[in-house]
Amino acid sequence: MGFMDKVKAQADVLAQKAQEGAKAGQDKLSALQAKRQADAMLEELGGIIYCQRAGRPGVPGEDRVAALIAQLQAYEAEHGLITPVTADGPASSGGPASAPGGTGGFIPSSGS
Repeated sequence: MGFMDKVKAQADVLAQKAQEGAKAGQDKLSALQAKRQADAMLEELGGIIYCQRAGRPGVPGEDRVAALIAQLQAYEAEHGLITPVTADGPASSGGPASAPGGTGGFIPSSGS
């Protein structure tokens, strides 16, 4: 194998690794976008439930609640179970999956 053949083989390996890295980055970005969408749905659902229970007029009804729940169930089917956290901190399990920002942990924040 000549010098140029070795250089070409190395370039091919590097190109393949770059493609794999780009795909991993795209997958991570897609997962982050899906999580943000789920966060927004949870925040809307919580707001609707709060307003309904507070007796506020003009709040979306059960149709919207059912639609949000269906969308969240579809999210769970693709990405795994949603483990909500309390406003005071992680849920009672206390594991990393229930911490804000951890896998499966959701608590809406104004920065999302």
